Amino acid sequence: MPELPEVETVTRGLRLAILGRRILSVTLAKTDFIDDPVALEVHLPGRRIEAVERFGKFMFLRLSGVTEAGRTAENGDAMPAFLLVHLGMTGRLAPCRAEHPREKHTHISLLLDDGRELRYTDARRFGRVAYLTEVPLAEELTGFGADPLEVGSEEFTKRICGRRARIKALLLDQGVLRGVGNIYADESLWRAKIHPARLGAKVNREQVETLRRVLQEILRKAIALRGSSISDFLDAEGEPGEYQRHHRAYGREGKGCYRCKTPIRRAIVAGRSSYFCPKCQPSPRGFNALPLPRRALPQATVKRENLRKGARKKFETGEGAPHVYRNKSKNWTARP
Repeated sequence: MPELPEVETVTRGLRLAILGRRILSVTLAKTDFIDDPVALEVHLPGRRIEAVERFGKFMFLRLSGVTEAGRTAENGDAMPAFLLVHLGMTGRLAPCRAEHPREKHTHISLLLDDGRELRYTDARRFGRVAYLTEVPLAEELTGFGADPLEVGSEEFTKRICGRRARIKALLLDQGVLRGVGNIYADESLWRAKIHPARLGAKVNREQVETLRRVLQEILRKAIALRGSSISDFLDAEGEPGEYQRHHRAYGREGKGCYRCKTPIRRAIVAGRSSYFCPKCQPSPRGFNALPLPRRALPQATVKRENLRKGARKKFETGEGAPHVYRNKSKNWTARP
C-alpha cells in the first residue's frame, strides 16, 4: 500500500500537472469504492482545482465553488469542496490525453478544460474516493496523529514513551503518526537499532529521539527518490520510484545485514511481517523470529542439509550397508 512518500510523490506530481484546471464532466465505471457516486457527477463539473494536498496516506483536491449561472442557488455549489482520495493497494491517479484509450480498470475520468482527463485506475478497488464539503472533511480527518515529517521531539516522545504497545504497532497506528506504513517503519527501526517488538515503555528517550530523526531522514530521502515501487506503484507521470534500491531491512529476509552481515529475519508484529537484524536489534525476552525459508538459507547451510538428508535416506533404506537391510516391518535384520 502506498505510504507517505508515495502519496507525497503523487501529490507533488499532480500539483504541477493539474493545478488551476477546471473539471468539465465526470465519467464513472465501477463505483463500489466511491462514497457517493452521484455526488461526483452532480457537484464536480464546473469546479476549478485550486490545490492538491496530502494528509497522512490520503490526498485531496481542493476545489473552488461553481460560478456557472443557475447552479449555485439550487444546490449550494458556490461553496468550496474537496475530492478525498485514498489509493488503497493498486490505485493510481494521473492525467492523460482524453483521446488516449482508457486503460483497463479505469473507474473515474474527470474531463479537464485543457483537453486532458484526470483518470483514477484501480485493479483491486481497495481505494476510496469521496466528495466532501468543508465540515465533513474536518470530521473525516479528526483522530489522526501527527505528521511524522513535522512532529517535534517532545510530541514524538510523548506519543511513544510510556505506551504498552509494541513500537512497530505504534509507528503503524495512524492515530499516533499519520502516513507511516510497514516499509518505512521497518527501515527506521533498523536504522535506530530498535527491535520492532519492543514495547514503547521499554524504549528510552535517547532511542526515541534517534528513531524520530532517522524516520524523518528516511521519509525525506524516499520522497526525493519518488517512493518505493515494490509491485504496482507509479507516480503521476507513470514512472516507478527508486527508494526500494535503498531498503536495508524490508523484504530482505535471509540476506546479510548491511552493518554486521547477520541474516535479516522476519517476524509477525502487529499483524504485519516485520524485518529486522537479530544482532543489531536484539529481541525482547521470549520473542522468536520465524524460521528462515529454504530459499533464504545460505547456500552452505542448504548444502549441509542436503548431505544430511542423503545420508539419512541411505541409512534408512540400507543402501551402501551390505550386511543389514530393513524389512517390511521396519526391523533391522541381518542379510543372509
